[in-house]
Amino acid sequence: MRRFAALSEPGPGVSRLAYTRLERQAHDLFASLLADLGIASYTDAAGNTIGELAPDAEPRPGAIGTGSHLDSVPHGGAYDGTVGVVAALAVAAAASAGRPRHRPWRFVAFAAEEGARFGQACNGSRIVAGLTGAADLRQLTDRTGTTMAAAMTECGLAPERVETARWDPRDWRAFVELHIEQGTVLEHRRVPVGVVDTVSGSTRLRVCLTGVASHTGGTPMENRRDALAAAAECVLDCERLAVAAADVNTRITVGALTVEPGAITIIPGRVVFTVDVRETDYGRQRAAAHAVGQRCRTVAARRGVDVEVEELADTPPVVLSREVAAAARAAATALGLPAEVLASGASHDTQQISRLMPAGIVFVPSRGGLSHSPGEFSTADQIAAGAAVLLETMYRLDATA
Repeated sequence: MRRFAALSEPGPGVSRLAYTRLERQAHDLFASLLADLGIASYTDAAGNTIGELAPDAEPRPGAIGTGSHLDSVPHGGAYDGTVGVVAALAVAAAASAGRPRHRPWRFVAFAAEEGARFGQACNGSRIVAGLTGAADLRQLTDRTGTTMAAAMTECGLAPERVETARWDPRDWRAFVELHIEQGTVLEHRRVPVGVVDTVSGSTRLRVCLTGVASHTGGTPMENRRDALAAAAECVLDCERLAVAAADVNTRITVGALTVEPGAITIIPGRVVFTVDVRETDYGRQRAAAHAVGQRCRTVAARRGVDVEVEELADTPPVVLSREVAAAARAAATALGLPAEVLASGASHDTQQISRLMPAGIVFVPSRGGLSHSPGEFSTADQIAAGAAVLLETMYRLDATA
């Protein structure tokens, strides 16, 4: 856990947002820890940090990769992403003095996985997968209006050159990510390891409601165009849509809401809120996102306020590699660890990487299912068990034709 302590920002809570000085410092530390193991690394134009361990047996084509991310949501937990990076370092240390390896092994810390700052998630992995380009980086903005391209430039990166960071699928054999579950399945079933078969998609919306700001005492109730009252109804409609959905994997969340002018004596004239729609079926995901927009327009029309619904990002669900999942299950069995096959409701970098190569995710339990909060926690033994499965999975993939 020494490496974990080094890469964890002192709490309470971690606020290491995408493309900030704190995120870059964590990447520098990751590179330093790789160097301590004798592994050279580099940072690409997207801000991803990548190290490589050369094969020490008869070489075969295609690298085996592992890793995760080091950024966080505001006031998040210390385990999301960081556990996967620490596991990559543990694998690097073990592989350096372990069984023969026929392929290059790569260890990756992805940049900007969280969508909390710019709305779009998995940016470093989307760039290497060719899903996000330089033009997109000039369109994505944070709450202050700073574009992702500008934030990257401030960090010393080269957003205009991100196409150079793209990975060639012919250069890879497989990728495996270790991550905390961010749910309660493993804990409730007392299973030490999860093998992910599907990662849910996410459609993210920004809704802006514009009414009329006016005096709270002077304006009769029947004459009001209250943007916050309209927003409150929209938020509850989002919840109702998810609860009434035919599929239990439909999840709709309003996570941020801004009220203007924001004074006790002024009827709110403008409200902006975000909606995150998650599903394991892309058709249902798009239908749910469309329904959210329709409900917001209906509410706005009835209440006499204007509405704009903007799509910030859209990522389809992904079915991960059966081959990698089978290797992970076999690895767990070989180590005497029961494994549960389950879906991930959260997005991960592997979701993007899977477009290039066979890819999979191994989960370790999360206490209470808490994530994106300071209460996030997995024990050292749980993380070690997951890292052992990760290492064995990579050896099995390394040995295949």
